[in-house]
Amino acid sequence: MCNNRKSTSGFTLLELMITISVAGILMAMAIPSFSDMIRNNRLTTYANELVTSLNIARSEAIKRGVSVSVRKIGGTGTYWSTSGWNVFVDNDADGTLDTGEEILRTYPALPSPYTLAGNNNFINFIRYKPDGTSNQMGSFAVCANTTPLAYTSKLVIVSNTGRIRIGKDSNGDGIPENDAKAALTSCTAP
Repeated sequence: MCNNRKSTSGFTLLELMITISVAGILMAMAIPSFSDMIRNNRLTTYANELVTSLNIARSEAIKRGVSVSVRKIGGTGTYWSTSGWNVFVDNDADGTLDTGEEILRTYPALPSPYTLAGNNNFINFIRYKPDGTSNQMGSFAVCANTTPLAYTSKLVIVSNTGRIRIGKDSNGDGIPENDAKAALTSCTAP
């Protein structure tokens, strides 16, 4: 009698348990950095939406030869993010959307917990003049929290010439600074 054992390939229960354990450990280490990456990508997206709306307003003001404003929707509260904002032709240059003024683009509210707030110069609106300059200089804070923590905020800075840029983190603490090298301290009024 000949014993011909056929060899079977597969995993033993012990090998399977070890593989699942190693995979679980790797996932536990990867998930926090993955959620940080998602948060940072969303912050960048929301900051870019604001920059896009400001660039549209500036270019349309120059092209049309009239004032174009970007104004938060709804007149109360600090945040631009709760109701969104409009870009519109501001014929009377008062920063208010009046009857008959053309809306060029509307941006929706940001999802919670993301916030967008302008500083004291941009509490309600920013207006671009026909020469491309803005009515004020100032900044906007885009945050993932109500308090800027490391790597949870972006600062959009507008010069009085109308140029727009993102605030840099020159000291490496993860919180952007303004032109005076002061770190963003609040997501309600940068």
